[in-house]
Amino acid sequence: MVPIAVQLYSVRDEAARDLFGTLEKVAAMGYKGVEFAGYHGHSAADIRAKLHELGLKCEGTHTGIDLLSDDKIEQTIADHKTLGTEWVIIPWLPGEKRNTPAAAKATADELTALTEKLRAEGLRLGFHAHSDDMHALESDDSAYYILGKNTPKDFILQYDTSNGMEGGADPVQPIVDFPNRNASVHLKETGGNVIGQGEVPWERVFEAAENGGGVEWYVVEHESGQGTEALDAVAACLEALKGMGKA
Repeated sequence: MVPIAVQLYSVRDEAARDLFGTLEKVAAMGYKGVEFAGYHGHSAADIRAKLHELGLKCEGTHTGIDLLSDDKIEQTIADHKTLGTEWVIIPWLPGEKRNTPAAAKATADELTALTEKLRAEGLRLGFHAHSDDMHALESDDSAYYILGKNTPKDFILQYDTSNGMEGGADPVQPIVDFPNRNASVHLKETGGNVIGQGEVPWERVFEAAENGGGVEWYVVEHESGQGTEALDAVAACLEALKGMGKA
């Protein structure tokens, strides 16, 4: 069974107030791992110790492309090695890096160079899709497809189910079109709903991800992010996945 992590951006207010307490709560829900979106003032070593205590894995991180600059990349690499994760996922790219075919191709070249640098350190680079990345550009390809076609096969295309649909993509075709590139898939329901209460065709998603997509982790993301109701939402999402036989 594919293990399920939660993207901590989903519970960002709680994590900012008390990261370790939030980790305790998501572990108690039954999540197997977490995907970080910042460390909230804690060291990678202290976080690794807390994860070990709770039996949680660091599935990966959402790490801004600015933290992969020449003056910061060594620290980023060291932190990921300490956390015990190989996956460095860029959560978002500025519009000027992806809003034309030429810009997207140039960004793909930049990401290829970073992929090679991280590969030499035993890490994998990836990119998290947003709705704008699915819009067709002048070439009729979207930024997502241009990046996918022009990056190495070990560059992770982290598809997001809700973002893809909101961008006009077929719910699963971006997974199907890039075999074994979706090591990590974000499970997010449409309309800010709990999983199973929106329009995502979950059985199709699971079929595509597990039969050709190369999925190794599912990552729950819920958009509310505000206070304790966010914890309730990610708990409800996991319960819904249990009802689908996925947790």
